[in-house]
Amino acid sequence: MTDTTGLPSPPAPPVHALLVDGTTVRVRQAGPGDRAAVLRLYERMSPENLRLRFFSAGSGSGRQAAEHLCAPARPGERALLAEAGGEAVGVAEYHADPAVPGRADIALAVADDWHHRGVGTLLLEHLADAARADGLDVFTADALSENYPVLRVFSDLGLPLKRRFDGPEVHVTVGLSQDEHYLSAVESRGRTADVASLGPLLRPRSVAVVGAGRRPGSVGRAILHNVRAGGFTGCVAAVNPHARAIEHVPCHPTVSALPEAPELAVLAVPAAAVPSVADECGRCGVRALLVVTSGLDAGQAAALRAACRRYGMRLVGPNCLGLANTEQGVGLDATFAARVPLPGTAGVATQSGGVGIALLSGLSRLGIGVSSFVSLGDKYDVSGNDLLQWWEGDGRTRLAVLHLESFGNPRAFSRTARRVGRRMPVLTVDAGRSEAGRRAAASHTAAAATPTMTRQALFAQAGVIATRSLGELLDTVALLHSQPLPSGGSVVVVTNAGGAGVLAADACCEAGLDVLPLEPGLTAELTAVLPAGATTGNPVDATAAVSEAELCACLDRLAAHRDVDAVLGVFVPTALAAATGDDLARALTHGPDRAPCTTAAVLLEQPTRVALLAADGGGTVPAYADPQDAARALAHAVAHARWRARPQAEAAELPGIDTDGARADAAAWLAGHPEGGWLDPTACARLLGHYGIPQIAWEWVCDEDAAVAAARRLAGPRGRVVLKAHWPGLVHKTAEGAVVLDLQGEDDVRTAYRDFAARFGAGLSGVVVQPQAPHVLELVAGVVQDEVFGPLVLFGQGGTATEILADHAARLAPLTPDDVDELITAPRCARLLSGGAGGTPVELGALEQLLLRLSRMACDLPQLVEADLNPVVAGPDGVTALDARIRLVPRHVHDPYLRRLR
Repeated sequence: MTDTTGLPSPPAPPVHALLVDGTTVRVRQAGPGDRAAVLRLYERMSPENLRLRFFSAGSGSGRQAAEHLCAPARPGERALLAEAGGEAVGVAEYHADPAVPGRADIALAVADDWHHRGVGTLLLEHLADAARADGLDVFTADALSENYPVLRVFSDLGLPLKRRFDGPEVHVTVGLSQDEHYLSAVESRGRTADVASLGPLLRPRSVAVVGAGRRPGSVGRAILHNVRAGGFTGCVAAVNPHARAIEHVPCHPTVSALPEAPELAVLAVPAAAVPSVADECGRCGVRALLVVTSGLDAGQAAALRAACRRYGMRLVGPNCLGLANTEQGVGLDATFAARVPLPGTAGVATQSGGVGIALLSGLSRLGIGVSSFVSLGDKYDVSGNDLLQWWEGDGRTRLAVLHLESFGNPRAFSRTARRVGRRMPVLTVDAGRSEAGRRAAASHTAAAATPTMTRQALFAQAGVIATRSLGELLDTVALLHSQPLPSGGSVVVVTNAGGAGVLAADACCEAGLDVLPLEPGLTAELTAVLPAGATTGNPVDATAAVSEAELCACLDRLAAHRDVDAVLGVFVPTALAAATGDDLARALTHGPDRAPCTTAAVLLEQPTRVALLAADGGGTVPAYADPQDAARALAHAVAHARWRARPQAEAAELPGIDTDGARADAAAWLAGHPEGGWLDPTACARLLGHYGIPQIAWEWVCDEDAAVAAARRLAGPRGRVVLKAHWPGLVHKTAEGAVVLDLQGEDDVRTAYRDFAARFGAGLSGVVVQPQAPHVLELVAGVVQDEVFGPLVLFGQGGTATEILADHAARLAPLTPDDVDELITAPRCARLLSGGAGGTPVELGALEQLLLRLSRMACDLPQLVEADLNPVVAGPDGVTALDARIRLVPRHVHDPYLRRLR
C-alpha cells in the first residue's frame, strides 16, 4: 500500500499502550516470526470463541489464519499484534478490496482471558490509523449476529458505523474519518486507562525504597524517613545489602529478597545500577517505579525505559525530587523535601525539583496545601498530561499547577487541558522565555514562529493560565483558591489613601482591567455611607477617617451592584483606625450576607508578598503587598472566567475545499522533488487554489515580449504592474532585488525584465507579472509545521515592515472561529483592521476565512512545512495574497491522538 503522498507506507512502528485496567501491551506489526505465537492464541481459544471468530469451531481455521496473518507483508494488507509478557493476546488485520478502492475487510481475535480489557478496541484504533496512512477510508467486517462482544467493540469505537443484517450474520461498515465524536471516545478510553495505571504510583498499598542509605544525609534514607514520617498507611520496606534496619525499617539485600513485591519501588541507587534494579523489580512484579537517580547516560536511559515497558511498570523520573499524595488513607510522602507537604486542594507537577520545593513551601504557607505532588524530572514516562487526568477524577484537587520545561505530546495535552480547565483552573509558569524567543522575527513564517510564541499559543488555546514567575503563579493561585471567578473585567478600587488608590488604578489598567466611573445611583449610595470628604469616583477614596463599619457598608453596596465584577481594597494603617480598634482589612472579609463578588486586598505594609486573610463565616480573601501583584492575579482570573464562559467551538466547516486535489498535487510535486523544497509560483498558486485562498491575478512569463503582453492584459495600457523574478530556492525577493514595483507602459516593463535577465542570468527561471495593488493595509499570514507542536498559523503586520516590527501572533491548527478571533485581535496592528489611526476598515469575514483555510491546508498536508503569504492586502472589499511561498518536504506524521506511551 501507499499513502496519500505517493510514498511507500512504512511499517507501523512498535508502540506500547495502556488497556482500560492500566495494563501495558505492546502493539506492533505481525510478521513470519510470529506464526507460533499467533497459533498458540488460536489454540487456547474456547470452541465457542473459535466459532464466533471463524463461523466454525474447527481447529484448522486457526492454523490457516495464523499462516495467512504471519505471511510476509503483501500490498493491500496489514496485520497488527498485541502482546504482553511475550505472549500474543490479540490480533487484527485488514485486506484491501481490489474491486473497491479505499475499502478493506478486517478481522479481529482476542485471547479468551484478555476479553473486556480493551485489547480489541486498541488494536482497531491502531489498525485504523495504519489504514488512513494507506489511503483507506472504510472498514468492512462480517460477524455472527450473536457475537455481541465484537459488535460492541465496533459500536464503541466512535467511528461512523452501519449494520446490515443478513440471516444469522451482520455486515458491518465502519468509516475511518476522524471527527470530534471519535476523538472524544479515544480520549475517554485513554483517560480511564491512564488513571488506572497511575494507581500503583499515587495510591500504592506498599512501597520499597531501594538504596536507602545508612548515612543520614543520603537521598534514599531521606525518602525512607519521609515515607514513615508522612504517615503512609501501607507496608514499607527497605533494600540495602549492607544494613539490617534503617529508620526502624528492616532491610533486605535485594528486591527479589523482599517477602512480597511492593506496588511502588523508589530507586535511589547509582546510575549504573538503575537498569538492572529496574529489571529485577519488573521480574518480581513491581507495578510502578519512582527513580530519583540522576546522571543516566543514553544506554542506561534506554535500558530503564525498556524494563518499564517490558514489565508494564509506570515510571516517574529519573532525576526527580519524588512524589507525594496527601489523601487520607494514603499519606504518602516519597520525596526528599525538607518538610511534609500540607494536605490541600492543589495538584502540583513540576520538572524541576527546586521549583517543586518552592511551590510546596508557598502552598503550605498560604494554607492551600497539595492533594498530590509529582516531580516529573526527566519525564521518561509519566507527564503533566497524565497528572491532569488523575486530578480530574481524584475528588480532591481544585487547582492544577504545572511547571513544564518540555512537551512530549502537546496536542494531546491541549485537549486534556481544555477539558480539565472547564472544571478547575490549570496554571503554569511560562518557563523558557529567552532573548532568542523575543527577538524580532525574520521575514518568513518559520523564523517568526519562536518557541515562546508556540508555547504561548498552546496555553492560550487550552485555557492554561500562564504566569511569568513563581511569585505571580502563587499570587494567582491564592485568588483562585479563595474567590469566585469574576463575571467581567470591571474593578472598583477602594482605599483610605488617595495616592495608594492611584497606584492600584494604574496597576489594574496596565493589567488590562477596566477601572470605570461609577454610575450616579451607586455614587449616591456610597456618599450616604462614607464620611464627609470621601470621593466616590473610581478609585473610591474613603479617606483616612473611614471607620470599619462605614467601609463595610460601602463594600456591601459595591458587591451587590450589577456593574461591579471585582473589588480591590487598598489600605494603609493609620493612627485613627488604631485609636478606634478598627481593622479596615477586616471589612473586606465581612459577611456571609454580602453578595458574592471577587475581592482582594492590597496591604502596603504587609511583610509577605501574598497571604490569605480569614473571612467571617469561613473562607479567605487574598491580600497582596503590591497593587501590581493583585492586578495581575485579577487579570488572570478575568481571562480564565472569559475562557470558561466561551462555548466550546469546533473547527469550522469550509465550502469549496478540494483536499483530494491538494494531496494529489503535493504527492506529484514530491515525486519529482524527493528532497522537498520551495514550490514554483504555478504549483504554489494551484495548491492555494484548492483551498479557495484569494490571490491576485498574475501570469508567468519567460521573455520580455511575453511580459509586455501580460502587463497589457492584467493592467491595460495605462495601468501599473509589478514584476517579480523567480529561481529555485529564492526566499527573500526584496532582499535580492527581485521585485520591481509601479511599472507603467511597455518601456518600463522591458527595462525591468532586461535588468532581471542581466543580474540573475541563467539562474532566472521566469518572471511573475501582477497588476499593481492599491496602497492599503498589508498583512502577513502563514503556517509553519513545528516538529513537536504540529502546524502553527501565524498572523500580523506584513509587507517590508514585518521584519522590523515583528508584530505577530500565532495559534495552533486546527483553528476554531474563536481561535481566529483571538489571532486577529492579538497583534498591535489589530486596531488598524477596524479603521483605527485614520485607516480603512478591513472586511473581517474575508480575513477570518483566509486564516481558517490556511489552517485547514496545514492540517490536511503534513508535508507542508512552511507557507508564507506576504503581503496580504486587506480592505473593505476583502483580502488578497500578493505573494505566496510554500515549502513541502516528505513527511509521515503520527496521529497525536492515537493511544500510545512515549
